This record gives sequence, C-alpha cells and structure tokens, in this order.
Amino acid sequence: MSVKQRRNVEELEPPSSELLYGLEDNPPWYLCVLLGTQHFFTMVSTTIPIPFVLASLVCLEPSDPARSYLVSTIIFVSGLITFLQSTIGVRLPIVQGGNFAYLIPTVALLSANFASCESQRAANLTAAQQQEEWQARMRAIQGNIAVSSVFQIILGFTGVIGVMLKWITPLTIIPTVSLVGLSLFDLAADRSSQHWSVSMSTTVLMVLLSQYMKDVSLSLPTGYRRGYGFIYSEVQVFKMFSIIVALLTSWLVCWVLTVTDTFPPGCPSRTDRSTLISNTPWFRIPYPGQWGMPTVTVAGVLGMMVAGLASIIESVGDYYATARICGTPAPPVHAINRGVGIEGVGVTVAGLWGSGSGTNSYSENLAAITVTRVGSRRVIQMSAMVMLVAGSVCKFGALCASIPEPIVASLYWIMFSLITSVGLSTLQFVDLNSSRNLFVLGFTLFFSLSVSKYVKANPESLKTGLPLLDQTLLVLLQTTIFLGCVLGCFLDNTIPGTKEERGLVSWRAQQGDSKSCPGYDLPYGMDAIRRRKWLRYLPFSPTFRGFHSAKYNVTVNTTTSTPVPVTTTTSTPVPVTTTTSTPVAETTT
Repeated sequence: MSVKQRRNVEELEPPSSELLYGLEDNPPWYLCVLLGTQHFFTMVSTTIPIPFVLASLVCLEPSDPARSYLVSTIIFVSGLITFLQSTIGVRLPIVQGGNFAYLIPTVALLSANFASCESQRAANLTAAQQQEEWQARMRAIQGNIAVSSVFQIILGFTGVIGVMLKWITPLTIIPTVSLVGLSLFDLAADRSSQHWSVSMSTTVLMVLLSQYMKDVSLSLPTGYRRGYGFIYSEVQVFKMFSIIVALLTSWLVCWVLTVTDTFPPGCPSRTDRSTLISNTPWFRIPYPGQWGMPTVTVAGVLGMMVAGLASIIESVGDYYATARICGTPAPPVHAINRGVGIEGVGVTVAGLWGSGSGTNSYSENLAAITVTRVGSRRVIQMSAMVMLVAGSVCKFGALCASIPEPIVASLYWIMFSLITSVGLSTLQFVDLNSSRNLFVLGFTLFFSLSVSKYVKANPESLKTGLPLLDQTLLVLLQTTIFLGCVLGCFLDNTIPGTKEERGLVSWRAQQGDSKSCPGYDLPYGMDAIRRRKWLRYLPFSPTFRGFHSAKYNVTVNTTTSTPVPVTTTTSTPVPVTTTTSTPVAETTT
C-alpha cells in the first residue's frame, strides 16, 4: 500500500472508539455474510485483469472454457490464502489476491521460451495441440512461481526479512514497484486499441465515479423492521464499488449496441462473440496440477523471486496501515514474520493450483473497512468462504471472463497507473533536493527500461556459449523489476549519503512502535506455547520478541521496568455512553 494511500486512510479512518466492531469482535452472521461479500466484490474488481492478461499470453481462444477456469482458480486460491492469513498468519483483517508484479517475469519467461501466439495460430494446430500449447505455458508459469515461493517462506519464517529490510531502502522500493506499472503500458495500449472508444469511455466513467463522485451518498434500504417498514441508510456506493459500477454500465451499453446491431459483426466489443458461458460447466473445484506437471527453469525462478520481494514490501506496509485502521497496536515482529511466511505458503498454493500469479495483500479492501467501520477478523474469514464458493462456480468465472476485452482494458489504465504511483509516492521520504538521489532514481528507471527493451528486441545478442546462462540472462534482463531492484539497491547502498538524505529516518519512523497484543496470538494452544521456553527462539512464535532479546524471559506480565520519575496526576473519568443502535443516518417509513 502506498504512503499516500495510507495517509488518505488515516484521514478517513475512524477512531478505535467509533469502530462498530473491532479486530476481536464477532458481528452477527448475517452482517458477516453481507460485509464479507462486499470485500469479495472489491477484491474481484482488482483481480479480474490478471486472468485476462494470462489468457492472452498463453494463447487461449475467446470461447475456450479454460478462460473461466483461470478466473475461478485465482478466486479460489485467494480464498484459501485469505483464510490462512487472517487465521494463523498476521491475523489482521487483510484480503489476499492476485499480484500484478508476477506478470513482468511471466511476459519475459514466455517470450524467451515459447513462440508467439500469432505464429501458433498460423500453424493451424488441432484442438488437442492447441490445448497442449497453452497448458505447457501454464505449467512453466506455475512451476516457477511455486519454486520461487520457497524464498519468501524462508524470509518470513526465519525472520531474515527483518534483516533484509535494512538494505531495502526507499530508493530501492521506488523503482521496483513503479516499474511494475511502467512496464505494462504496451499491454494496456495494445488491448485498448481493439476498440478505443469503448476503452476510453469506460476509463472516463471510472475516473468520474471513483474521483469526482466518491463522496456522493445514496439512500438505500439496509434493513427491515416489522411494523415500521424498511430502514434506509446513507451509503457511499461509488467509494467502494466505482470500478464494478463502471464495468457493469459499460457492459450493459455494449449489450444494447450489440442487440441493435450498432456494433458490426466481428467487433471486439460485441457481447455475443463468445459462447464461453454456454460451454462452461456449472461447478468445478480447482485442484493442484490441473494443467499437468509443472516445469521449472532457473531464469524463471529468479524472475519470480524478485516479484515476490516486491510483494513483501507492499504487504508489510499494509500490515501497519490495517492495524491503525482497526485501532490495534502495530504488528509485532513475530506477526510480520508469520504474515510474510504464510504469504509465501499462499504463493506455493497459487503455483501448485495453477492460478498463473502469486498473491499479496490488497490495500483496496482497507477502504471498505474505513467506510463500514467494521474491522473484524471474522468478516474477512467469511469473505474467504465466499471466495471459495464463487471459485467453485464456474459459471461465475465464465461470466467475468466473457466481459468484452476493450472494457477490461480500461481496468489496465487504472490499475497500472495506480501501481506506478504507489511506487512514486515513497519519494516523500527522500530528499529530492539531493543530486545524489535524483541520479539514483532517474538512472535506475531509465537504464532498466532501456536494457529490457533492447534485450527483448535482440535476444540473439546474448551468446555466452552456455545455453543455461543464456536463457537465465535473457529472462532476467527482460524483467524490469529485477533490474530496478538490483541497481537501485546497489547504488543507494554504495553511493555516500546521510540517513536523512536517503529517507531512512522518516521511512523507519512511519512503521510505528510494535507492542505485544493478544490479537496477534495464535487462536489455539497459547498456554502450551508460553510454557515451552524454547519456542521464544522461533521467529514466528507469538513469544518471540526479536533476536536481540531472545536471551531474556518474555513470558507475559513478568518483566520489571526501569524506575523513571513519575508525576502523580488525577485523571478525570471519561464518560461512557452506551448505545444499541447502529451509528448511521436512518429513517423509517
């Protein structure tokens, strides 16, 4: 999550006393289902572009039911890891979903090892051969993602991530995250060019709803009381569902233009071009290895590892932001270690299941917590259940996959630009009056884009005489986030500069003070964990307080603080008002 986003959240976040339900509270089941479904749709609106991009990269035909399988798989996997993360991971109300960072090494991997889709279609392959071609691409993607997740698991469960963050500075994060969005502008332009008028009108509608109308409230029925009628509440619909409303509106317009034959036959925006929904079964549960035995290459694993590192950086920032919104102390070191490790397990699951992407935390869902004032962990767990059910209903995946591609291309403009700005927002921590910082940032961005573009256009230029080394360099040098991460980290940590100039002081101060909180403990077995002193040495154990303090006794309520001067004051009791009604504007009819 960007720092700018976090500041906007802080401005909107209610004080912990105004939360309807806190982290440990359990709302009624019907409220959990309603709010969990809301989180689900917020996640889906951000996740849909990933399987669309993957379908085109692996050369899937528009009417192939496998398109809906990709959508269903990524939703199903997101439900699994969301439940694990909120239950035994960092244990904050965080939704996990597909990660755009994995698209960069995926594009490099496929372009280096497989023929283009145009040449494949020109070969006039049979249906069985076409299926084998796209499944071979998926096996390569999922195998490299699954193996690369071991790196993330080790970083989390061994506590090494805390050591690495000392070297991962703002000037390393800025180019790494920004290049994810900057590297995909070709893809957005290519998909939008199929029908510019539809893509641009949908984009304009998204901007209008999400930016200019985000504070507009609509009076909607939110309940019913016998003898009184419906209960109406003011709901800021566009703040939470602007993307979904824009997509559905454009889809409806395209359907009308299709029925009236305003769109000519063969137009990419027609809604009757695909028989995907009718060809897709109602139910299908995704399973590991559904595309066959995964394949692995050294170059692919290294590229996916860099994508995983970028997702770790974003997720750690989301942990702190979520804790502030929910009115709970900042996550302690053991919770962060466990969260990163469980996220790595989620990437393993995503790879084995063949979703085509890794997973990371979704900052978009933090806005929903801010608006609803419900920061309950139980709501996110219910949202995970909704994802699992929706991921098993293939007709829902087919419905999402049947959206005309020019409409989905408008999502690329919004998502990729936001990813770029997420990286650039970290600039507020560094001194932009420093010529040193300007050089590191500018040279890293320009050099990474230039080298990647050259290698992609001239793959034959890499001839070392060692085929394995040639393939590894070909993939890595086309992966802009790899170049940006390595170059930015090297330059910022070797070129002389003060900590204030590099932004290290303010960057580390924004993380806040981590304190022990029962909310981050595991749901079961805490008494047994506290009794076993050796568990305090495990970085993911709730009794772990850091390597520097492992030699001390960390059992609860047994430490003695150093005496300090104390001024005795008499505090005024804070009046407490007990209310039973939901604090939203309501009228009854």
